[in-house]
Amino acid sequence: MIQGIFETHINVSDVEVSARFYERLPGVTLLHQDTQRKSRFYWIGEPGTSMLGIRENYPSPLVQRQHFAFTTGVEQLYTAAAQLAELGITAQNFHGNSVEQAGELIVFPFMPAVSIYFTDPDGHSLELIAMLPHKAQPEQPLMTWDAWEALQQQG
Repeated sequence: MIQGIFETHINVSDVEVSARFYERLPGVTLLHQDTQRKSRFYWIGEPGTSMLGIRENYPSPLVQRQHFAFTTGVEQLYTAAAQLAELGITAQNFHGNSVEQAGELIVFPFMPAVSIYFTDPDGHSLELIAMLPHKAQPEQPLMTWDAWEALQQQG
């Protein structure tokens, strides 16, 4: 019955500021703008597969920090930190450490997946996550991508 998550909406303090942020991200395309409700809707990735909505002061002027992850490919994560830096966005790993190289990113062996984190103007936690083509290893602790790759070469 449920096949995935199609749509996510977040409350923002200033729709224009947030729109400028999201509209710079590769793979984010403006779908619709509702000026009366101070909201915008974006296709994420392939149009028709996933949508993000931002709305100013809805349901209240209080903005509670949210977290969501964008799907990406393994190849894109190799250059994601540099691309974000070009946009003036600091990339971090799961532990909150600033990253400049993909090898510093953290792998979640129980999936397995690797990801990079950044924040929007309201402090919402955004993630780019890529599934890795290896067998899940839930017995392994979180580790850097470099350590994960070394482990895969051993076994």
